[in-house]
Amino acid sequence: MEDFLKELGIEAMNEGTSTGSQWSASNGEVFESFSPVDGKKIGSVKGSSAEEYEATVKKAQEAFEAWRMWPAPRRGEVVRQFGEALREKKDALGKLVSYEMGKSLQEGLGEVQEMIDICDFAVGLSRQLHGLTMHSERPMHRMYEQYHPLGIVGIISAFNFPVAVWAWNSALAWVCGDVCIWKPSEKVPLCAVACQKIIAEVFERNEVPEGVSGLVVGDYKVGELMTNDTRVPLVSATGSIRMGKKVGEAVGRRLGKTILELGGNNAIIISEHADLKLAIPGIVFGAVGTCGQRCTSTRRLIIHSSIYDEVKNTLASAYEQLRIGDPLDANNHVGPLIDTDAVRMYNEAIDAIRSKGGNIVVEGGVLEGSGYESGCYVKPAIAEADNSWEIVQEETFAPILYLMKYDTFEEALNMQNGVKQGLSSALMSTNMREGETFLSHRGSDCGIANVNIGTSGAEIGGAFGGEKETGGGRESGSDAWKAYMRRQTNTINWSTELPLAQGIKFDF
Repeated sequence: MEDFLKELGIEAMNEGTSTGSQWSASNGEVFESFSPVDGKKIGSVKGSSAEEYEATVKKAQEAFEAWRMWPAPRRGEVVRQFGEALREKKDALGKLVSYEMGKSLQEGLGEVQEMIDICDFAVGLSRQLHGLTMHSERPMHRMYEQYHPLGIVGIISAFNFPVAVWAWNSALAWVCGDVCIWKPSEKVPLCAVACQKIIAEVFERNEVPEGVSGLVVGDYKVGELMTNDTRVPLVSATGSIRMGKKVGEAVGRRLGKTILELGGNNAIIISEHADLKLAIPGIVFGAVGTCGQRCTSTRRLIIHSSIYDEVKNTLASAYEQLRIGDPLDANNHVGPLIDTDAVRMYNEAIDAIRSKGGNIVVEGGVLEGSGYESGCYVKPAIAEADNSWEIVQEETFAPILYLMKYDTFEEALNMQNGVKQGLSSALMSTNMREGETFLSHRGSDCGIANVNIGTSGAEIGGAFGGEKETGGGRESGSDAWKAYMRRQTNTINWSTELPLAQGIKFDF
């Protein structure tokens, strides 16, 4: 354990304010990081004060003036080197993600791979920041559109993906010519410190202006400084719906831009035409991966009545085979919840199900004894429930799966869409008509809709995000880069006349 911390430059006490290679000797609140794996203290981070936040923003403003003038392919080359540095540090950083957050080592390594993948995507993008040309209605005129960098991009990330979401935003923002200031979750500050150290080495080697990558560690008070700051034209925030509404209100009040990636209440529809050998593994991983703490975790299972009992019994058998324990042990499937507050919410959700008379198919509970000293290990649970129940309508960030049945496909779609969140969705069916309907305008209302794969495990090539109270933002692949730039329409008159559009005459 000490080896990977040492490799990443993590110490007993770490500074939490950085503009790149420069770290501030902070006077802010100290945030202690305890691993949910064993309850041990990993290290501490000095949080950012208001004064240090201010200094970080000013340095970012200065850096933007220079960075935006670098040719985009040159910026892309720096991001390519960042990807190479991540490849070298993948094992160490993946272990830190697993140990500080609690997800399995395979998922921790996978998260770092997402960072590498987005760097690869961004490198290619740096030579394709294209606009459009169009014909003008006026003779000897040329019209086109182009994109310019916005300036400072504020990134607020959540604990469940402590490194990947930052990389999704920053890699694209950097090649677009923006500079970034990152406020990570105070629950996983050491992952952020490690990432800043890695990128700082790459930037210093390439003489990137100090301030292109800023870090400010803190709680909601630092986030409020960012969301209310008119010098930050775009805030990308990942977290709960409650948090997202506050961010959206604050940024909207100053007419800034947001990318909001908020809660999910994701469902899989299991058709009578489903291939259950394919479906069951997707359901189980979606429900228990990251101990149910993914925004794309499977929360609801909508099963055709003709196969309901078969699916229920098969899942119950599969859950009996789950191994719960130290996530750094590759033999275990499920690690801990992030902290004891998450355990409390897990228990409250199960109590709410019981109060409604819901049948508990697979009993939950908090694990105790050797290997579970942190108090953060729980059993993944399965319960029969009604889609209309309040507890089912809300997102519980824990491994609780709700089962419900349907008779007609239209009924299943209505249940799938009948929640206020709209992130990820899936259909398990070999029926082509059901699959095409699910993906049509009559089907899923989510930002992500899959057929014959689960709700979890998005690739960086596609834009990631959801609808309704999930926020409507898009990160990662496709044309998500446009959110990090301002759009401009240009018209050039190369004639000796001055004709007006729409045939308007203005003679004098």
